[in-house]
Amino acid sequence: MLLMMMLAVPSMNGLMADRRLRRSLDDLNKLVQQAQDRSVAERRPYLIAWEKGRVTLRPEGLKKGESAAPVATLPVERGDAFTLKLPAALTEKPAAEWVFWPTGTCEPAVVEFKGRNGSWTANYSPLTAQAELSMYAAR
Repeated sequence: MLLMMMLAVPSMNGLMADRRLRRSLDDLNKLVQQAQDRSVAERRPYLIAWEKGRVTLRPEGLKKGESAAPVATLPVERGDAFTLKLPAALTEKPAAEWVFWPTGTCEPAVVEFKGRNGSWTANYSPLTAQAELSMYAAR
């Protein structure tokens, strides 16, 4: 019985790490979907912005009387990091903001995640905002 437990625990840890890693990708994809949906529905650009300890969704410009608070937030847990790369940016060090236009398209982007449970890299299509995983490694 002890031998069975010793074999099962490491595989369960790996399974749980993979589940948590997958959740980080799913959570970001939900934020991306919200950005795309809101930009089309409201006919105005939305930004996903990288801030200290969180990734937020907000309109690019505020309407009169509109709150500056983000409409959605993805908290970043301690030890985890999301990194944004904008391959089509015109400046060498662009702001960590990813724009979604009212047409349903977005700026091409590469998002990397590194955390306690592993890492992944996703390339987002500018036409569909759909992610294509180029790297996924659970610990």
